[in-house]
Amino acid sequence: MWTAGRICAATMKMSWVLLLLAAFLCPVHCMTREERQKLRDQVVEMFDHAYRNYMDHAYPADELMPLTCRGRVRGLEPSRGDVDDALGKFSLTLIDTLDTLVLLNKTEEFEAAVRRVLSDVRLDNDIVVSVFETNIRVLGGLLGGHSMAVMLREGGRRMLWYEDELLHMAKDLGLRLLPAFNTSSGLPYPRVNLRHGVRGPETRTGTETETCTACAGTIILEFAALSRFTGDPIFEDHARRALDFLWEKRQRNSNLVGTTINIHSGEWVRRDSGVGAGIDSYYEYLMKAYILLGDDLFLQRFNIHYASIMKYISQPPLLLDVHIHKPLLPARTWMDSLLAFFPGLQVLKGDIRPAIETHEMLYQVTKKHNFLPEAFTTDFRVHWAQHPLRPEFAESTYFLYKATGDPYYLEVGRTVLDNLNRFARVPCGFAAMKDVRTGSHEDRMDSFFLAEMFKYLFLLFAEGDDLPFDIEDYIFTTEAHLLPLSLSTAPRSQTTPAANSTAVEELDDSNFDWTCPNTHLLFPDPAFPRNFRDPIKIAVDKSCPRPSPIREPGMGRLPLRAQDFMANNPEHLELLRRMGVSLIHLKDGRVQLVQHASQAVSAIAAEDGMRFMQEMMELSSQQQKEQLPPRAVQIVSHPFFGRVVLTAGPAQFGTDLSKSSTGVRGFITVAEPYSGCAELTNAEFVQGRIALLQRGQCMFAEKARHIMKAGAIGGIVIGEDMGSTWMIWLSQ
Repeated sequence: MWTAGRICAATMKMSWVLLLLAAFLCPVHCMTREERQKLRDQVVEMFDHAYRNYMDHAYPADELMPLTCRGRVRGLEPSRGDVDDALGKFSLTLIDTLDTLVLLNKTEEFEAAVRRVLSDVRLDNDIVVSVFETNIRVLGGLLGGHSMAVMLREGGRRMLWYEDELLHMAKDLGLRLLPAFNTSSGLPYPRVNLRHGVRGPETRTGTETETCTACAGTIILEFAALSRFTGDPIFEDHARRALDFLWEKRQRNSNLVGTTINIHSGEWVRRDSGVGAGIDSYYEYLMKAYILLGDDLFLQRFNIHYASIMKYISQPPLLLDVHIHKPLLPARTWMDSLLAFFPGLQVLKGDIRPAIETHEMLYQVTKKHNFLPEAFTTDFRVHWAQHPLRPEFAESTYFLYKATGDPYYLEVGRTVLDNLNRFARVPCGFAAMKDVRTGSHEDRMDSFFLAEMFKYLFLLFAEGDDLPFDIEDYIFTTEAHLLPLSLSTAPRSQTTPAANSTAVEELDDSNFDWTCPNTHLLFPDPAFPRNFRDPIKIAVDKSCPRPSPIREPGMGRLPLRAQDFMANNPEHLELLRRMGVSLIHLKDGRVQLVQHASQAVSAIAAEDGMRFMQEMMELSSQQQKEQLPPRAVQIVSHPFFGRVVLTAGPAQFGTDLSKSSTGVRGFITVAEPYSGCAELTNAEFVQGRIALLQRGQCMFAEKARHIMKAGAIGGIVIGEDMGSTWMIWLSQ
């Protein structure tokens, strides 16, 4: 999408180049119209699956927990730290999704959603929220929804009843965020209480001394749009003041900014600089503020920053953090997934070649791990294994397809769709990946998944006549909310700019002489994009070869999953040996697993062993987290009549004893074999009774399987040592 407010004549030239390029590429690579329509429809079906489950199982909660099929309500679920600051008990996911509904031609659902927001959502909650997240998700969501409602109303068929109610809510929210900007620098506090503003330690507000650069520098689009929609300049003024201060505090020699800044003194707290987490959308909003507001000052600042990024941070295809005072010195050896937005920003800048190169690197990493890990090393291995369904890679894929017309990027989008369906889809929505190596899930589906992912994927596969409006008339915020470019002609604040914002250093800008795609550098021959992609693909493959799918073709699954492991199964033990995992029987009857990667039969097997061990640790931690209260075994038959009560560990399988007032009652039969580690030979005596077993020799799960198969109604496992814990499992 070309969102430049000052579209230059080069755009027309570019269209001819793209037509010529398409003519060359289509015979080999083109995706048919029918294939694109099928993928477009698949995007809509996936959106429906996520949205319907949020509305059915979570609303009015802020987010859906897709594994447990319930809403995430702040204060009722275990705290996740700063992540929860996005939740304000204001039906976050619904507001974040409003303009996505319209883009996907779901106008009836949009109208119903707007009515729900107006009737159900409260903004005066006594709760502390992130200024940054609330701005981009909730304020941006309300403004995007308002833009769509006005567009539909002006069309004369929908939303005729609408009288700018979402805009009124947006202004209310903007006023609730303003107290955070009451600092000497103009940089906002990172958190604010929606009801009380910035009040002090008792509300976790007003005590912070630092904020991230992106947190303070990603305000201008939403606040300026709010000012221009309402005619009240106060919001745009505060956002401009924050940007002016960040610009003033840049490192003057490198023209880079750090990751974290003291909001009072302006001193850099973290002096590492990159284009990923902590800084990313600061650069994005400088460029897009120029596009939306038409102020050349923002473009000049962006160009100065961009020249330094390309000089120090961009090492194609890598984007590496450096120190702002010593920019030739790398600050770390890994990259985070948030930088995946940057190729899309480079497309808006018109610098296509590095965008192609970095995007291809990200695609190859994605193909190796099914998703882009939250962080990965410079040799493309996993550093942080989580993937919370972030949309930045899909965003850049869409922008590159829009810029090049290369059908290769349609295939990239198909890969993203397939991986989401194969690995993240669950019955109640889509679950974030806890570990891309093991495929384990996290009970999390962030609102940005609906707000951004499905927008970019739908636009990637949709034809022009599939869209209910001209996408060229809007700009995307960092949360992919749609703001009309017509705001550039709306009245703006006449406040005198700060003195430090009137002068901009001279810069040789010859490399950046276009504000829209630089067509005289685009595609001198039809193989242009591929010529840059192929060497990167080869380099990534050599650095981090993908394990061959010797198990389930194409699935990348482990040959043995932790939940299936049985310690007395010879085949399982052989698989462990091949993976370099040894099993040790401890004196107390427990078994211990130890991995020595050097003893694995191959590097791939060693990696499988590591993933197997991670799964085992996850299973163990899940059982420990349950922390069920202890239970008792009571002998009720003659001659004890209930007077003998023995403490037992809690049930870990089958019926939840905490929900039963009577427990499980039955006669006891000693299992044969007593260990319970093989199929019982006295099943006819165990059936309908409680099996008595000895601890050790195999895992408790195996014992439970065997007594369940024999028809036992429960099992008691006894330790060999005096005073050892009795454990009870219920097998039904």
